[in-house]
Amino acid sequence: MIDDHDKQTRTLEYCLRLSTFFCFSGWAWGHLYWEPTYTSILWSETTFEWFQKFGYTWKDFAGTGSNDGLIQKCVHCIGWLFLGASVLSFSATRNSWIQLGLISLSSVLMAAVAAAKYIKSEFEFPMLIEHGGQVLSPVLLVTALTLGARHRVTVNTAIIAVVMTFAGHGLYAAGVWPTPSTFIGMTRSIFGWDYTTTKVFLRVAGFLDFIVCCGMFFPTLRRSCALYAFFWGLITAAARPIAGMSWDLNYWGADQFLPELVYRSPHWFIPLFLFLYWTFTESQNAVVAQKSIVDEPRPV
Repeated sequence: MIDDHDKQTRTLEYCLRLSTFFCFSGWAWGHLYWEPTYTSILWSETTFEWFQKFGYTWKDFAGTGSNDGLIQKCVHCIGWLFLGASVLSFSATRNSWIQLGLISLSSVLMAAVAAAKYIKSEFEFPMLIEHGGQVLSPVLLVTALTLGARHRVTVNTAIIAVVMTFAGHGLYAAGVWPTPSTFIGMTRSIFGWDYTTTKVFLRVAGFLDFIVCCGMFFPTLRRSCALYAFFWGLITAAARPIAGMSWDLNYWGADQFLPELVYRSPHWFIPLFLFLYWTFTESQNAVVAQKSIVDEPRPV
């Protein structure tokens, strides 16, 4: 028989497994089917001159247009690595050190992708930290399998991941950094609002993002903040296909926009993990307190 504690632990682990699986699957699709936007920084004269030192010609570097150039091959290789890591996220166990090591290395690969997007954004700080959830998702899975899903290191790492993601979003939405045109365009496309109303909505959303970041550190607020972060993380990720998909596009645009939803899965699975962990903990504490009252000796 599996008791409630073990069921809860498995539920917490599966939150992190799903987070890592979908994150890597989405990025794998983006690398194997499309060319990621960050690769534009590789298509430069400086990069080509560097490869020339190793004997590569322009034909080797750019290819013939059939995805056979050096850059395309590297992108596809990264995609296959992400795909393999997504499979490992479900097959890895506590004692499978090789698989756990490969998942950890995949986190480094994810960090490299985040750094590349940071460079492409011309070093905008929010762009770097908003990928914290995606970079730390495989780390969370490894710590949950090795140390335990309820271990302090796992929980604290999850809190850091949520704070980084929502702080990045908040800095953009609140206008601390210039709000990306994609934020404004998606919101206007979905709701049909004018520019002024959209800006006010994003400012409020950014303010709430900061409240979530602060609330994670207050026991009375953290469950509510984690639940809000779960729904808001899912909604903002789903905004990409909702705003971008159209009946006029091939496959309705699903091949392009659904991966943007999928690889952002840590934005809602990690808050869900925290919400469930704190809910389970409070429930257990209540049971223990009730049991102590019942077992307390009474005067004769």
